[in-house]
Amino acid sequence: MAKRSGALRFQPSGGERKPQVPVGKKQRLNIERLANDGRGIAFIEGRTWFVEGALPGEEVEARVLAARSQIVEARCERVLQASAQRQLEPCPHARRCGGCNLQHAPLADQLALKQHTLAEQLARVADLQPEEWAEPLVGPAFGYRRRARLAVRWDVKSKHLDIGFRASASQEIVSISECPVLVQPLQSLLPALLAALRDLSKPQAIGHVELFSGTAEAVLIRHTATLPEMDVARLRSFATANGAQLWWQGEGEPLPDDAATTLGYRLEAWDLELTWRPGDFVQVNAPVNDAMVAQALKWLGVGKDEAVLDLFCGLGNFSLPLARSGAHVVGVEGVEAMVGRAQDNARRNGLERAHFYRADLSKPLADAPWAGSGFAAVLLDPPRDGALEIVRQMSMLKAQRVVYVSCNPATLARDARELASQGFRLKRAGVLDMFPQTAHVEAMALFERS
Repeated sequence: MAKRSGALRFQPSGGERKPQVPVGKKQRLNIERLANDGRGIAFIEGRTWFVEGALPGEEVEARVLAARSQIVEARCERVLQASAQRQLEPCPHARRCGGCNLQHAPLADQLALKQHTLAEQLARVADLQPEEWAEPLVGPAFGYRRRARLAVRWDVKSKHLDIGFRASASQEIVSISECPVLVQPLQSLLPALLAALRDLSKPQAIGHVELFSGTAEAVLIRHTATLPEMDVARLRSFATANGAQLWWQGEGEPLPDDAATTLGYRLEAWDLELTWRPGDFVQVNAPVNDAMVAQALKWLGVGKDEAVLDLFCGLGNFSLPLARSGAHVVGVEGVEAMVGRAQDNARRNGLERAHFYRADLSKPLADAPWAGSGFAAVLLDPPRDGALEIVRQMSMLKAQRVVYVSCNPATLARDARELASQGFRLKRAGVLDMFPQTAHVEAMALFERS
């Protein structure tokens, strides 16, 4: 890819206010570089164009999707002069589906973009760079996604059921016949599932469908109205024939068709099996998750019998391997159901060194009973809005090392600035390529108290 500058450059307006660019207009553009979200950037007539599906160095014909002031959003319709880096997308739906926006770029260039995004955020927001850059954690380029949500919409006029993924920046459903980023068991399940859904007598009652793969394959049917018995029987027949669990969700929580059903995933390196339910958060990429857990434990460097705090612990994805490795673990999570699930997973795996608590981590800890004794190390794995409130209280936790797992480089950089103000130095950072073929950046950072 072409060299990218550190800051986004906008063209000057040139004086008089120009008329708005109409949606649907086609425009020839020369692409200069990539934005952090993977779109190509071009400059013309005082405007900055963000173009889906374009690479640096290319001349393309793009169609306008939206425009405001000096910013135009567009989609590449034709490549007039291709970059030498451009590759053929293996998925037939890639140019319309909003799930994967970088299949036309080599994986090495995707990683370079993600590395640039992480470094740029740390430098711009926190004025930091790590003492050491870790190698990116990578897994398979395709066949990695173990869960997915399919959008479903019944077209009354055509009497047709659209099943697929949302188009980029649109409510349009791109009907799919295959999806190469799904793990192989879900790819194999997909044709029969699509046929079963289109054979229903009341398909308009289906809200969406979710797919899961772990210790078993599972399909969740989200229904907005009661399904006829014949449709229930049709879906049960599909599930039986394809060896898949069937789950239902109406107004309440997801429920298995068979009450004895359990769904889980394994962390083989620690001989652990974690149970979960549709609706719970689990990492979609099992190989990268395994590598991420191993790297987090290595960076934490917690010795046997030392105390470690796992914040935003979820099901125990980090807590249980830490406990298996000999640490005393306190896991804290904001969702009561997930706390219960983590406790149950600890019991199922015979772990007595892990204890779990519920707390709102967006608020001061106050007199939290688990916070007072101090910890050798702290691990954070927050949602996209980060962990600023808990980071502001890091000194009271007395940890010498903090490992921060992030799904948003912007909030990681903001929180890194706060940690630096408390005397922590950014020892190491690196990209976790949890979502190949997309511009989504996940990262891990190690902070040590100076």
